[in-house]
Amino acid sequence: MLEKALGLAPDAFIPDLEDSVPPDQKENARNVVSSFLPLLAGVGPPVIPRVNSLQTGLMEDDLTAVAGPHIYGVSVGKVSSAEDVNLIDSEIECCELKSGLRVGTLKLVLWLETALAIVHSYEICSASQRIVAVAFGAEDFTNDMGIERTEASVEISYPRNAVSVSARAAGVLAIDTPYFALRDQEGLLQDALAAKAVGFQGKFAIHPEQIEVINKAFAPSTQEVEQARRIVDVYEKAERSGRGATSLDGMVIDIPVVKRARQILQLVRKDPYFLQEKER
Repeated sequence: MLEKALGLAPDAFIPDLEDSVPPDQKENARNVVSSFLPLLAGVGPPVIPRVNSLQTGLMEDDLTAVAGPHIYGVSVGKVSSAEDVNLIDSEIECCELKSGLRVGTLKLVLWLETALAIVHSYEICSASQRIVAVAFGAEDFTNDMGIERTEASVEISYPRNAVSVSARAAGVLAIDTPYFALRDQEGLLQDALAAKAVGFQGKFAIHPEQIEVINKAFAPSTQEVEQARRIVDVYEKAERSGRGATSLDGMVIDIPVVKRARQILQLVRKDPYFLQEKER
């Protein structure tokens, strides 16, 4: 799987040492991932290994194996409190010092996937300067709650929103839970669009075939971009006339609306994926 990953172009590589690895294969997986890090780093996207959680007692060995110049940071699952984050931060600092990295170099992507994590979501999201993103884990959350995971996903509406709002308040990215129905591309698209609608900026893929669908979902559509341009144009004309608000197609256009439009146009300038789609 890691060899196949060398031919892909996701936004980040997340080689997994946690839930996808059986207990008796943890050490073997650690050695395999560690040996592959230079190759993954050479592809281009940042490499962010997912290590075992603090509670397992395996995280320290995982960090020792992966810490170094080839990774951007680490992803840690089942974080339940700011105290957990502080302990993880201290462990990473020790590994930075041992590997010759400047303290603060390695970043954190944290998984919120328990009831306790959702209750403490903002405190977790804002607990360390290392945190660049947080992820919602629906499967572990529903397991922790003792409830059924359904296709409709109504059971995860509240925690999904809580993670997104807390991430925004803390100024970090919100990344949505993986979609496990590998052959259901339409289901994946709808699930990703639902996450985007409540503020998530990305979604984890567990198979190469999911990458394009996820990118399509989170990139602005051509219609959104054209509408954003029209909004900015009409507002700037109004502004030049000394007005702070105007209208377009019967809708009021004021500063918050314009800010959202400008954010879309800024995203397009940074990520021309939608333009590639349009050209196709």
